[in-house]
Amino acid sequence: MTTFLKALFLITAAEMGDKTQLLTLAFAARLPVRYVLGGVLLGTLANHALAVALGGATLLLVPVHWIKLAAGLSFIGFGLWTLRGDELSGTEEKRFGHPVMTVAVSFFLAEMGDKTQLATAVLAAEAARLLPVWLGSSLGMVVADGLAVVVGAVLGRRLPERAIKIGATVLFVLFGLLLLREGLIRQ
Repeated sequence: MTTFLKALFLITAAEMGDKTQLLTLAFAARLPVRYVLGGVLLGTLANHALAVALGGATLLLVPVHWIKLAAGLSFIGFGLWTLRGDELSGTEEKRFGHPVMTVAVSFFLAEMGDKTQLATAVLAAEAARLLPVWLGSSLGMVVADGLAVVVGAVLGRRLPERAIKIGATVLFVLFGLLLLREGLIRQ
């Protein structure tokens, strides 16, 4: 359960203020909520399955303490990336038939190489069991992007982006420092 909760918490925090959350907000302003949430769920499940598979394969090839050191540095980097921010280029949104598929494919492509996908791969690389990472990270994305759906569909205004970015940055850096400590203390 700890792996699931770690993935859920970190990915939810990482997604706050991210470009895919902004993409979700844009879709939610125009499409029914069920289409947007369905597309986010499908795109996330596919994208994070790929991330977990790649991260899990790493565990077989690299000693755990090296993975923890790399993960710690990665999470500190993700924190700085979060503070810097993402921009939505506008090219992510294209038509792929049904609105659910439009959202799913757009979301999947926008997440490729994104910090939440990379964070999921890092979590999978250090985890003993991969299913909790996949489920936790996927649910974390749906939770964070569900907030964007509410904002886009109901409130019509943005969350205070700067405060969210600072909070997510602090969480990433703290988690990164803890992983560095674990990696340096070989057990």
